[in-house]
Amino acid sequence: MKITFVANGWEQLGISLLSAIAKAHGHEVSLAFSVSLFNDRFHLTYQPLADFFDDTKYVLQAIEKQCPDVIAFSPVTGTYQWMVYVAEQAKKMFPHAKIIFGGVHTTAVPERVLSRPFIDYVCVGEADIAFPMILDAIKDGGTHRPIPNTRYKLSDGSVVRGPQMGFIQNLDSLPIFDKTLWEDYMQFKESYITMGSRGCPYRCIFCFNNFFAKLPENNRPGRYVRYRSVAHLMNELKIAKKRYGFKLIEFFDDVFTLNKRWLKDFLNEYKREINVPFQIFTHIKFIDEEVVRWLADAGCRSAQIGIQSMDDRYKREVLHRNETTEDIEKALRIMKKYKVLAKFDHMFGLPEEPIEAQETAFRFYLRRRPYRVQTYWANFYPGTEMFKRAIETGLISREDAEKIYEGEGLDSFTRHNSFIDPKKVPVYKGYEAIFKLMVGLPVFLSRRINPKFFTRLPIIINSFITLISDITIGFLRLDIDHFCYAKYYLYHIYRFFLLKIGVKPPPATRVKVDEPFIFKVSYRISQEYSNDSKLNIKEDIQKITA
Repeated sequence: MKITFVANGWEQLGISLLSAIAKAHGHEVSLAFSVSLFNDRFHLTYQPLADFFDDTKYVLQAIEKQCPDVIAFSPVTGTYQWMVYVAEQAKKMFPHAKIIFGGVHTTAVPERVLSRPFIDYVCVGEADIAFPMILDAIKDGGTHRPIPNTRYKLSDGSVVRGPQMGFIQNLDSLPIFDKTLWEDYMQFKESYITMGSRGCPYRCIFCFNNFFAKLPENNRPGRYVRYRSVAHLMNELKIAKKRYGFKLIEFFDDVFTLNKRWLKDFLNEYKREINVPFQIFTHIKFIDEEVVRWLADAGCRSAQIGIQSMDDRYKREVLHRNETTEDIEKALRIMKKYKVLAKFDHMFGLPEEPIEAQETAFRFYLRRRPYRVQTYWANFYPGTEMFKRAIETGLISREDAEKIYEGEGLDSFTRHNSFIDPKKVPVYKGYEAIFKLMVGLPVFLSRRINPKFFTRLPIIINSFITLISDITIGFLRLDIDHFCYAKYYLYHIYRFFLLKIGVKPPPATRVKVDEPFIFKVSYRISQEYSNDSKLNIKEDIQKITA
């Protein structure tokens, strides 16, 4: 069958994997992609320019050209409304095509998503096993049998609900990510993203892991944090290096340094076979001198770490985070010793956080400056504990909650949302400008910053200072992140204008060696679990499909 994935903003590794699985099962896969310039959910949001560069019509044109049998979407809450619109228009073009929704937002509110008349299937949780089973059912003309992690509608409107099964344990049974799907849009020569594991050991109240890890309904959920073998990950990287010749790798694992034994084995292989600068995401609690020494020796350029708040009591009692200011200070000393750059994520607008926590953070950053403070604004996402508590405490009304369930009225996490106390917003905006500015100033100038001056400035002035400081300091430092991001934007602005005048744009990535990725799926639905004594659900699946 012909399958079209619809995506926007950036590469989605979940789609890359499902594409590989579909290709391994003999299906033809295409992509309809929106760059979402100036509304990319990462760092750059400016609505007037976002409206001008709106490329939705090109996404619909791509779908029309591809004539798909199946159209698949994986929205987060902030992209749900856009994807719903595209799905509805696509269904009008191809009434017999089946539309599948998955991803984090769908998992949080599956019944609401499936209630849309033009959506036929929803995947809840991981879709590695469910997706090919759905495709088989569609290919065979439909089925009335439950499909694991899936809900779908019959012709009479009734819903068939499959059970939530345990997490797939053997990640080596899955193929490597299908990067070829994105070559027209992503500049893999500049940077390449991948993951060596799944899952996070923490349950922060604002994160999807807060509810995702609790999805299985049986008493054999299996481990939530799982690893690909070193050999499996290295196979992908060697193929990709030969094909793209990338300059930087970004590992998107939630906590890349969690398993020290795996980490040491991988870094030894990585240094010998790949030897390209790389960046990671990790957690303060999993940084020690030995780990940082290994990372530095293998070529780790930076580690992005979620700090969110500098109020230890608040983090422990409300956010479910157990790191302390002392832990952060120790990690910073070690990272500076081995010249691994520390990029901190700091969140504004967290409910119940004392406003004085911003001054505490300011004093800490004066004493122990990270390489960069990346600022975000708290948002309330369906399914998370923070969202539920906000409803219970009246911070979010039932009416507003209904809008969020539908992906409406939700700001990007790069902007403050309407649920933050308006009296606090100028304070947050002032400290956001300070945090961006101070890390690029000489120490003696940083110490002269007066927070009261910034918090009294108009919000628009502080927003401007934040943007200009971030851009200027990044380029003065010759920061690779800034240059990759700028090249990506320049290419897609150029591509947009070519499409405007009817000229086919060149691909974003020109491959060095045009050898195909080989996608292998070694599992079969019953075999995947029958060899794992901790998660033997072969009989469960046989009962479901009987």
